[in-house]
Amino acid sequence: MSYRNFISLLMFLQIILLHVGLKASEKPADKFDRANHFYQEAVYDSALITYQQLLQSDFESADLYYNIGNTYFKLRQIPRAILYFEKARKIRPNDEDIMHNLDLANTLIVDKIEPIPHLFYKVWWNNFYGLFSANTWAWVSLLLVSLTLFFVFLFQTASSVQIRKTGFFAGLFFLLTAVGALGLASQKYYYTQKVNEAIIFAPTITVKSSPSFNSVDLFVIHEGTKVSLIDKTGDWTKIRIANGSVGWLPADAYEGI
Repeated sequence: MSYRNFISLLMFLQIILLHVGLKASEKPADKFDRANHFYQEAVYDSALITYQQLLQSDFESADLYYNIGNTYFKLRQIPRAILYFEKARKIRPNDEDIMHNLDLANTLIVDKIEPIPHLFYKVWWNNFYGLFSANTWAWVSLLLVSLTLFFVFLFQTASSVQIRKTGFFAGLFFLLTAVGALGLASQKYYYTQKVNEAIIFAPTITVKSSPSFNSVDLFVIHEGTKVSLIDKTGDWTKIRIANGSVGWLPADAYEGI
């Protein structure tokens, strides 16, 4: 190899390494914008690859899951779209766009399972519980702690008996609500980290009465159906569908939300 060719090769390698280095140092927000640009230009395969790179770098958000769901929807991979819409809903449960697209995707799957109606107080609690994300509930608890400290200070420094009473009871109230908000934040975080629901990915699967292929067939479900995970034994998982029916499936038939 001539000296000139060797120098040219070194320069070429430097350009490649510089390009790789720039890609590696690309900020998550920049990569997210680049993936969104691919999506807007209808280059869905490139958008999906870039979104998945963000996931592999431990970047997680409701927006990322929502956009991945939209990309899979455009690629007509409906079970995958449902999976990522559900992941987004888990983080931001009251988002109208997420719920609309999830409902739309669910109209395209085979199973139309009527859920068991919930009692009114459970509906109320679920709505209240879903008002905020774990981070927001944590910030609410910090705000309530600040109010507690303010009223404690008022109780200790006020000269008026009436103001001291107000400071005491208000401080007690905000302390209890702060503890409640912190408990909600903790529970919400635990819920987002725990995998207790899943989406079926087997095109058609028969649910069994026990964890064995030789057990009694109970019912059939199809890809895209959401199930609750109840128990696990070896390679089998006990599941419940929305109408309350329970049975066993091979663990490789679903992917956790």
